Amino acid sequence: MRRPSDRRRFTASSGERGSATLELAVLAPGLLLLIALVALAGRFAIADGAVDQAAAEAARAASLQRTPSAGVDAAAQVARASLTGQGLSCLRTEIEADVSGLRAPPGRRGRVTVTVRCPLRVADLPLPVPAITLTATAVSPVDTYRER
Repeated sequence: MRRPSDRRRFTASSGERGSATLELAVLAPGLLLLIALVALAGRFAIADGAVDQAAAEAARAASLQRTPSAGVDAAAQVARASLTGQGLSCLRTEIEADVSGLRAPPGRRGRVTVTVRCPLRVADLPLPVPAITLTATAVSPVDTYRER
């Protein structure tokens, strides 16, 4: 049988009152930061896939054109449409297209390279990072025997 003095050992003394509240107040900023990092990782993964897909679509569209100027225009138009279609709003979209492969004579290999840069806004998350720039490069071959 227990003695009354044994019961006192297992109860909280008057000096420990409120310690759970204090622990929560100390841990809350760390938990919020962890949640913000998980949100940033998810946003980054989705946006990275969208930028990769936009670069691939733009390179393919540029490689199907007959002239270099039409290739640059097609790459820019398709990349912007792809990013908009996927719901990704970049701060500004930068598209660089190397369409020198369209100038290759028939019978020679050519390729088109498109690079898409998209600074992604993350200022709405409680992190000290205002924006993250995502970059994707894609290469598409030009048909070797097509008339140019």
